[in-house]
Amino acid sequence: MTSEAGLDTDEVTEQPTWSRWVIIGGTLLAVLLIGGTAGMFLTRAVDDPPAATPAAGSVEVGFAQDMSTHHLQAVTMAGIARDRTTDPEIKQLSFDIERTQLEQVGRMKGWLMLWDRPEQPIGAPMQWMTEPMQGHSDMPGMSMAPASVNPAGGPLMPGMATDEDLKKLRSLSGRDFDVFFLQLMLRHHQGGTSMAEYAAAHSTLPALKALVNSILASQGAEMDQIKLMLSGRGAQPLPA
Repeated sequence: MTSEAGLDTDEVTEQPTWSRWVIIGGTLLAVLLIGGTAGMFLTRAVDDPPAATPAAGSVEVGFAQDMSTHHLQAVTMAGIARDRTTDPEIKQLSFDIERTQLEQVGRMKGWLMLWDRPEQPIGAPMQWMTEPMQGHSDMPGMSMAPASVNPAGGPLMPGMATDEDLKKLRSLSGRDFDVFFLQLMLRHHQGGTSMAEYAAAHSTLPALKALVNSILASQGAEMDQIKLMLSGRGAQPLPA
């Protein structure tokens, strides 16, 4: 059968799966680049008159370095879920997390470039936190023991999944995969929220406060959603 445009409609095929993932990957890369550009321009625009460049080890630099790493693990877990789950609700949540957190990583890396600071801290993470976090009174800031420990790589930031957690996630399928992903992501968001709240309380940088508000809003809504999703699947959050 031939259409008016002269095309054989029998030859029209559905877009291949690999093509859709290329489009998604390109979209996420664009989000990261846009975030980086926005981070540099917004920092200049919000800080009027221009503020002094934050010092190495400051809350601003430390937060940008550590939260970028923290976010990128969430992006990794979300990418695993997007590729492996068959649940449309989890696919959408995963894509939303990737898109939102990559844009925020772009902003933070834009700041670090603008401040001429390295993307990764020198030494252990969270050295910028010198006081106990809310809800972690037994952890004296930067000298504190981390919230979790990676047997293969030393201390982790609050809420971070260990290598064993990620290995287990990749080994699961079906409902078990969906539940464990949601449990890991909820814990991850809770840890990131504590770090964001600490940064907001100990920094006067307007651009950082604006980003923190964005993080708290997006992750707060996602945590509420994840709790409902866990409940709907007859599961509970991981033990504290």
